[in-house]
Amino acid sequence: MPATNQWAVSTLIREVLADPDLAHDEVFQRLLQAGLQDLVDAEAAAVIGAGRYERTPERTNRRNGKRLKTVATTAGEVELAIPKLRTGSFFPSLLHPRRRVDKALYAVICSAWIEGVSTRKVDDLVKALGNESGISRSTVSRICKDIDEGVHEFLARRLDHTWFPYLFVDATYLDVRVGHRVVCRALVVATGVSAEGRREILGMALGDAETVDFWTSFLRSLRERGLKVPSPEDPTGVVLVTSDAHAGIRAAVRAILPGAAWQRCRVHFARTITSRLGSARSKPVNALVSTIFAQTSQEAVMAQYKHVIDTLRDPFPEIADMLTRAEPDLTAFAAFPREHWTKIWSNNPIERLNREIKRRADVVQVFPDSESVTRLIGSVLSEQRGVAVRRTTIPLPDLTATPDRHAPGRQQHRRQHWQPRRPAPHHHLTGRTPHQET
Repeated sequence: MPATNQWAVSTLIREVLADPDLAHDEVFQRLLQAGLQDLVDAEAAAVIGAGRYERTPERTNRRNGKRLKTVATTAGEVELAIPKLRTGSFFPSLLHPRRRVDKALYAVICSAWIEGVSTRKVDDLVKALGNESGISRSTVSRICKDIDEGVHEFLARRLDHTWFPYLFVDATYLDVRVGHRVVCRALVVATGVSAEGRREILGMALGDAETVDFWTSFLRSLRERGLKVPSPEDPTGVVLVTSDAHAGIRAAVRAILPGAAWQRCRVHFARTITSRLGSARSKPVNALVSTIFAQTSQEAVMAQYKHVIDTLRDPFPEIADMLTRAEPDLTAFAAFPREHWTKIWSNNPIERLNREIKRRADVVQVFPDSESVTRLIGSVLSEQRGVAVRRTTIPLPDLTATPDRHAPGRQQHRRQHWQPRRPAPHHHLTGRTPHQET
């Protein structure tokens, strides 16, 4: 570094030597300030072609005073003098507009916000890092907008790198400020199990309600990004969609994902039974219904399903009628490989994701706008993407060989030959014996 550019550091060294009682933290802060100032002056000298008070043939401009700029660092706020020029303008690349001087500090702020830390706690965190002035809520929001590019890239990525035989969709509701009102908006999320057996988060969307149009638009956006559906020429694609019994989802699946069967989530169905009967009366009923899912072959599932309906016909006719109407939807899983059943007969994986979304959203409580929802929840989904892929890996056989994929609740997998066994008495609701298998 030229001698003309060592003024700030050399001056500080002389002051420290002259006053050995200076606090260590103050010395470090002033040393950082002096170093940054010398870097600014050195860059200005390179742009002008001469240092301060220096005349050279290479000089192309002149200094014309200075302006002060406060910069936040991990050592606290420091004040730098930015040289002004007679012609044109100068701003050091070190302090480029909207460029973070201390990227680590701002990365911590963004990560803390995404992890569910409130802006007030983020302010305390910044102070603990050495910035005594803290940070405002508006500054936190402005910083977090830097995440938008990565979130958009994640949510708009192509989905044609593989095919997803199993698709899971669900919705949760968040409070969002629209104009001067706080409204409850639907946030829908889709995950899929790929041909390699890995679970991936495919996309999200925010809408006013779970209408048919909204679900249709969301599924169409997945198709436009490369989500495959089976065809006579190419049998690879979505073969099963698992969700709750919302009419909008069912209609959208039929319209946008032809060739895909629909599995009604067994957990949501159990909740429906509980809401109809109450907590106490629903427990033995749900226990009996759960025996349907304890079977190990398609034939046994269907036989047990009919037995459960017969068992409930007299004591709970309303529930028996529900089961009768829901039979093809609740048993769609049985047409697929036995080792996949626990993964596809409910929305539990996406429910866990929804709980994580709600945990992060509860910190915000009311989102200021729809863009902030996309920013935070998109970041949460991007973060959960790798976790989901690692934890839910399941092997997939050749699902393209499954016959009559349009009606999986009624057909038998070619590779499976199961025989039901004699019923065994075990249920406490009635004296009858439900059908079980070997």
